[in-house]
Amino acid sequence: MANLSNLMKQAQQLQEKLIRAQEEAASKTVEASAGGNMVTAVVNGRLEVVSLRIDPAVLEGGDIDMLQDLVVAAVNEGIRKAQQMMAEVMGKAAGGLKIPGLSF
Repeated sequence: MANLSNLMKQAQQLQEKLIRAQEEAASKTVEASAGGNMVTAVVNGRLEVVSLRIDPAVLEGGDIDMLQDLVVAAVNEGIRKAQQMMAEVMGKAAGGLKIPGLSF
C-alpha cells in the first residue's frame, strides 16, 4: 500500500506541475508572418490570436484575395508555432514522459 500511496503522490505532483506549465505557456506568445512580413499574427498559448498586423503596402494593391490568403497563412502558422511551444513546455514539465492525451 505504501507504493500505491507514493505513486498517487507522484501523480498528483506531476498533475500540479503540468497545470502550472500550461498556465505559464498560455501567457506566452509566438509570432508568425506571411508574404515576407506583409501580415503578422501573434498567437498565445491558448491558441488565441492576440494581434494581427498588416503592412499598409498590402492594402495599396487592392488585392483582397491575396490579403485574405496572407491573413489565413499567418494565423495558421501562428497556431502551429503556439502548439509546438505548448508541446515543448508540457514535455519539459512532464520530464519527457509520453503521456497519452497531452500531445498538442
